[in-house]
Amino acid sequence: MQAASPRPLGAVSTTGPLEKASTKAWIAVLASMIGAFMAILNIQITNASLLDIEGGIGTGVDNGAWISTSYLIGEIVVIPLTDYLSRVFSFRRYMLANAILFPLLSAACAFAHDLGSMIALRGLQGFAGGVLIPMAFTMVLTRLPKGQQPFGLALFALSVTFAPAIGPTIGGYLTENYGWQSIFFVNAPPSLLMVVALWFTLEKAPMQLRLLREGDWAGIFTMAIGLSALQTVLEEGNKDDWFQSPFIVKLALTAAAFLIAFVIIELTVAKPLVQLRLLKQRNFGVGVLVNVLVGVALFGTVYILPQYLGQVQRYNAEQIGLVLAWTGLPQLLIIPLVPMLMKRFDASYVGFVGISIFAASCFMNTTLSFDSAGDQFFIPNIVRAIGQALVLTPISVITTAGIAPSEAGAASGLSNMLRNLGGAVGTATLATVLTKREQFHSNIIGQSVTIYRDEVRDRISDLTQHFMARGVSDVAVAQHKAIATIGATVHRQSLILGFSDTFAVIGIVLALAAIALLFTRKVLAPTGGGGGAH
Repeated sequence: MQAASPRPLGAVSTTGPLEKASTKAWIAVLASMIGAFMAILNIQITNASLLDIEGGIGTGVDNGAWISTSYLIGEIVVIPLTDYLSRVFSFRRYMLANAILFPLLSAACAFAHDLGSMIALRGLQGFAGGVLIPMAFTMVLTRLPKGQQPFGLALFALSVTFAPAIGPTIGGYLTENYGWQSIFFVNAPPSLLMVVALWFTLEKAPMQLRLLREGDWAGIFTMAIGLSALQTVLEEGNKDDWFQSPFIVKLALTAAAFLIAFVIIELTVAKPLVQLRLLKQRNFGVGVLVNVLVGVALFGTVYILPQYLGQVQRYNAEQIGLVLAWTGLPQLLIIPLVPMLMKRFDASYVGFVGISIFAASCFMNTTLSFDSAGDQFFIPNIVRAIGQALVLTPISVITTAGIAPSEAGAASGLSNMLRNLGGAVGTATLATVLTKREQFHSNIIGQSVTIYRDEVRDRISDLTQHFMARGVSDVAVAQHKAIATIGATVHRQSLILGFSDTFAVIGIVLALAAIALLFTRKVLAPTGGGGGAH
């Protein structure tokens, strides 16, 4: 049998079951995976290094989170635009342009001198990087025959789950050893390799600038304003006590108004920017819902664990990264084996087991104590890695079963946007859960730790003597330090219990995702020439 000739993007296999993609097609797919990996990596790479970056550009802790948020806003806004713009400027031009802009804008972030310039550059970097994620997904669906798509989707799953896990590790190591600026130069070598590979493997196609006149500009405008306002509400809400702040109320109303208008527009115009009607397909709709819930857990765990290690255990960026590394490294070995597993078992069952294992790893972290540090997270992180490795490939196969090649770009943009949006909503929600549960436990513990109890008075007396033995001559000052120490202990214990509750919430979200996955239709095992759901 002759090797399959390269197919233009959008073409689909109609020949026999043994069809295989050409070497050129695989090079293009692998190069696109580099882009998706780097784009997702950059969401999390600053997380373990925020304190260093904040100090470097002279901003406060409250505003530093915008370094990550601005990037995420750029990604969330551009992902659904990608299918349309890739048709306007041609797939090859649009992907190469953003593959070149992404490392250049990343390097520019290293020279940011204040918070404003950093936010602007990170937002533009996210706008370029966000293009690379759905385009990699689209490449799998349009360049590979059905029989090889599960392996391509496994590579995409590796990018989506391994990149967030290893991001803080890379960022922490580079920050501690070479300074925070170095994390913004890490994109250059892989991006160069990606650009060269795509330059020689993507087919040239003419631009279709006439599509600009047919663009869903009302949808684009309402979506951009609505999503940006929503992400700002999510980022600032917990800090400003949510709807107690007039600023948050105004932003929330703006987000609601524009997003409602966006949905109405997309359901009524002839050529919508986002094909919301795809959600009516059972497997796609349920698959996207599961994707959103898994996005909450993926982004949430990568947010919560570094927060715990930094705030409670006082780990530095590199130490946090080393703990998180064990969430990512095992996935390198497991994810390539998932397509073989799916040939023996139904995709929904594989996904169910993976999500359940992921949930179990979160429940393992619900009994945290003062002694819960890096070593105690080793087993839960390994379990989490196994679960994550079994999750996204089957979900992607289920979601894309029955999606026509002509709808691949639209389906990719919608699915990836909602997963990232789920991550943003989840992170903000988990931050609020953490704050509220810490306050709850502080009140409960505080009711028991009062000066009316003998144990508390004895402890204050012991600590007062301790501080006086260490050189504090004034009894009143020593006693004040003793009370402050007990207060800090209460706060720390409350914080630990708050983190335990937050991990429990993530576990419950994953349990709901696992149950939802069982409502999908069975997907026929792909053999090369067909595939679908029934």
